[in-house]
Amino acid sequence: MIVTVTPSPAVNRLYWVERLKVGLSQREEFLTRAERSATSAGGKGISVSLVLAHLGMENVAMGFVGGHTGDLLLHELRGEGVTTNFTWTREETRTNVTVLERGREHIPVQINAPGPEVSEREVDRFLRRYRRMLLRAVWVVLGGSLPQGVGPQFYQTLTDEARRAGVKVALIASGEPLLSALSARPNLVKPDTRESPTLNGIDLTTREGILRAGREIVGQGVDTVIISHEVTGDIVVTPEAEWIIKTQVSGTRLVELVGADAALLAGFLFRFEGGARLEEALRFGMAAAVLSAEGEARSCRDRGRIEQEMARISLERL
Repeated sequence: MIVTVTPSPAVNRLYWVERLKVGLSQREEFLTRAERSATSAGGKGISVSLVLAHLGMENVAMGFVGGHTGDLLLHELRGEGVTTNFTWTREETRTNVTVLERGREHIPVQINAPGPEVSEREVDRFLRRYRRMLLRAVWVVLGGSLPQGVGPQFYQTLTDEARRAGVKVALIASGEPLLSALSARPNLVKPDTRESPTLNGIDLTTREGILRAGREIVGQGVDTVIISHEVTGDIVVTPEAEWIIKTQVSGTRLVELVGADAALLAGFLFRFEGGARLEEALRFGMAAAVLSAEGEARSCRDRGRIEQEMARISLERL
């Protein structure tokens, strides 16, 4: 079983627009009307849980939720077949907004709310539940930003707990929460580069910078590092080898990047735990990510469709 932890989940509101109007004065037209919209449960770990559930892999989603928005989030997850074990907070779960402009869908405008403040007592309640879930878990996926009131060492604590229990850890994070967790040696790390394309002062916009950062992380005892490179590829660093995952898909076809990295990780874990070699699991994960980014949210959870997509994915050893 896989446990996913999303400390700061959200209800995501997506808006597709013809053109995003930004007025420079009161006399200009600044109203943008959406062509369509959608609402979904959001957060790195939650997105991983959704894909895993549709692939048929048992998983439990954990984190902090509260208020009416929290009720909506749990209702959607359970409707999608995800088992939940969230800790309730006094404050309302946040709502995030993403705007996708026609022709620029690969550059989404994202506005993320800060989220509720979590009390020390609520953190303690979560940790008790988390330790119980570790007794059944094979992997733990830790993902996303941390809510107010939760210290930057939170992921380090959760990784330490998991490793002591013999459970493998995958981490998607950025900034101090990521850097502090590295000392606990998670098994797989995927830096979240949305907020800042740097890691510990290293520029992650070039192949050379990505390889340098990946090697530094592997040098701290991490088995696998996956870092996004441009729009249509990721670079993978392990102690034994380094690859770039290549796709035959044009970046202009990728219209919904939100959730693609979570689809990659979910697909990888599904295939890897099924006994596949690392390279095959990476190709399967990237195939799921491509389908997700092409707007095929349902297809990225369909095993047969993902396996077909793998024909367009290759690994080039660096």
